[in-house]
Order: sequence, then structure tokens, then C-alpha cells
Amino acid sequence: MNRFLLSTRTKMLSIVMVHILWMSLLGGHLAHANSVALYTPYPEISVPPGESIDYAIEVINNTEEIKNVPVSLSGVPKGWEYSLKSGGWTIQKVSVLPGEKKNLSLKLEVPHQVKKGTYRFQVVASGLTSLPLTVTVSETGTFKTEFTTTQPNIEGHSSALFSYNAKLRNMTSEPQLYALSQDAPRGWNVIFKANGKQVSSVQVDANQTQDIAIEVTPPKKIEAGNYKIPIQAITNATSANLDLEAAIKGSYEMELTTPTGLLSTNITAGKEKRLELVVRNNGSSPITNLKLDRRAPVDWDVVFDPKEIPNLEPGESAQVFATIQASKKAIAGDYMATLEATNPEVSEKAAFRVSVKTPVVWGWLGVMLILGVFGGIFQLFNKYGRR
Repeated sequence: MNRFLLSTRTKMLSIVMVHILWMSLLGGHLAHANSVALYTPYPEISVPPGESIDYAIEVINNTEEIKNVPVSLSGVPKGWEYSLKSGGWTIQKVSVLPGEKKNLSLKLEVPHQVKKGTYRFQVVASGLTSLPLTVTVSETGTFKTEFTTTQPNIEGHSSALFSYNAKLRNMTSEPQLYALSQDAPRGWNVIFKANGKQVSSVQVDANQTQDIAIEVTPPKKIEAGNYKIPIQAITNATSANLDLEAAIKGSYEMELTTPTGLLSTNITAGKEKRLELVVRNNGSSPITNLKLDRRAPVDWDVVFDPKEIPNLEPGESAQVFATIQASKKAIAGDYMATLEATNPEVSEKAAFRVSVKTPVVWGWLGVMLILGVFGGIFQLFNKYGRR
């Protein structure tokens, strides 16, 4: 009996000793696990693409001795940028006094081009503890720009203004300042307008669109053909191209002159003078529906024959007669009469100097009047001079 009791007591004592030893080891492990803690008030957040997240993290020393804590990040998604700082310095390890805490600043950059979803990573105090963090990206993001127009090709002649309406769309999650540039052929002039003003750059808010007017002027003397005008909108991080095209039908150039090139004549007041004119197409496009007009002094008249030229092919000339009639009241002197050939595409003027002479009869009347005056004076002198 005594042996049985002794054996039982021995077994119980062994069990108690094992339990005490196990509790001691477990207590030591728990104390080690809780000796340093990492804390942040917002371990799970939701943000849009391109957001910058600032975490305030505390390293807490729960022991009675100084702890040198190695700190790092683990599991950060590829392409995400981050920095871990304390006191303005980038750190890999912090030293924390007993019973105190150290503040860390973690800055995390969510990429613009990222898929919608939940992303998890950890702040790790190596060998001591870790702080799990979760970021939920609310939507799929891009880092793109779109530059579009509904009419990239416009046809016109060399003296036309080619006006394109484009849309610049910022598809990123941040405002972008776009520099506008062009690579048109030499001699072409390209200007950009936004909100009615000429610009060289535009600010476009995130996920917004800006209307851009592009005005292109080709050189006056240019051959017919299709010409590319490459356009770019550029920032430090994104860009977009827009290819415009101008289809030049040809150039319009016209000359209005006389067969001799002389642009002066003379006329008698109240009389007519018939002038021969030459209208020449020096351009590369046909000129159609050409009308003839004039600007002359008051009470003067100009009649053209013919009044219109239906068609004038490149290199061709047409003969036109202009009959000028001076006013009867015109006094002797030089006058200007401007003759013009015009249509919606082109116009040309010729300024004629017209010297007006008075009729001979008026000269003889003037002489007779003067002689009559002198005769009257002579008679008065003879009549009253004898007394």
C-alpha cells in the first residue's frame, strides 16, 4: 500500500514539474513575443489608383531593456514605391528605450496603372513581431493620355486656314500639365488654342478632357498633295500623339495687269477710255467664277467686257476690256481707279493712275473770256482817260 501511494505521489510530482516547466517555457515565449509591438491606427484602407498613403507607425518597447529593432517591409506588390523614415532619416533599425515608443513614417505610392483589388503586405520587426497592412484599390487605374479628333483630314487650297478640333483626355488620377508641340513640314505655321486663347501648354485635371483648337496655315506657294502634321501632348510621365493631314488641292495665285504692264492712262473729262487688261492664273489650281469689279472716283463709271470669267486653268490668261468714263465735272489732275478680279479663293487688284484733261472748247472759252475782260478794261480806259 505504501509502495502504491509512493508511486502515485511520484507520478503526480513528475506531472506537476512538467507542467511548471511547460508553463515557464510558454510564459517566456509570450514575454518574448510581446516584448516589442508595432501599431498603426489604420491597418486597412481603400484608395484610388495613384494615391500616396502616409502611415504613422509606432514601435513600442514593452520590456525593461533597450531594444534595437530591425524594421523592414515584406510582401510589397511589384511596382509600388515606398520609404520608411524616422526623424527625417531613412532607417533600417530603430533603438527604443524601455517602456517607450518610437514613431516611424511609412510613405507608400500606389501606382497609376494598377488593377482593382486587395493588396496585403507587412511591416516586420525582424525576429520580434510584424504589422499586417491591407490596401484596397477601388478601381482599375491607367496612366494614359488620349489625343483625338473626329476629322483628322481636311482638304483645301494653299491659302486656306486648316482648322482642326481635338480633345485631350487625361486618363490618369492626377492633374497633368501638357506641353503642346508639332512637327509640321518646313514653312507651315501651327498654333494651338484652348478656351479661345493661343497656348503652348494646357493643364488638364485627373480624368478630365480639354478641347484644343489647332489652326494650320500652309505656305502660299506649295504643290498639291497630302501633308502630315504630327502633333504631341507631353508631360514628364505620359504623352499622346495626334496625326493630322492637310490635303492641298493646289495654290491660287493670280495677276491682273495690262499687256505692256503699264498701269496709267489719260482721259478727257466727260469722255471714255477703253483699256485692255490681262488676267493670268499663275497658281496650280483652276480659278472659277472670277468677277470683275472697280473702285473709281465719284461720278465716274467703269464697264467690263466680259463681266465674269467662268474658268481659268493654271498657266492660262484671259483678255478683259475696261471702259472708263470720267465725270463731266472732273477738273484737270491725276485720279486713281482700282480694278479688281476676285472670287472666294483669290483676288487681285490693279491701281490705275488716270490723268484728266479738260475739253479744248473750255480752253477756247477761257481764252475768249480773258480777251473780253481785257477789251472791256481798254474801252473804259479810252473813255475816261481823255477827261
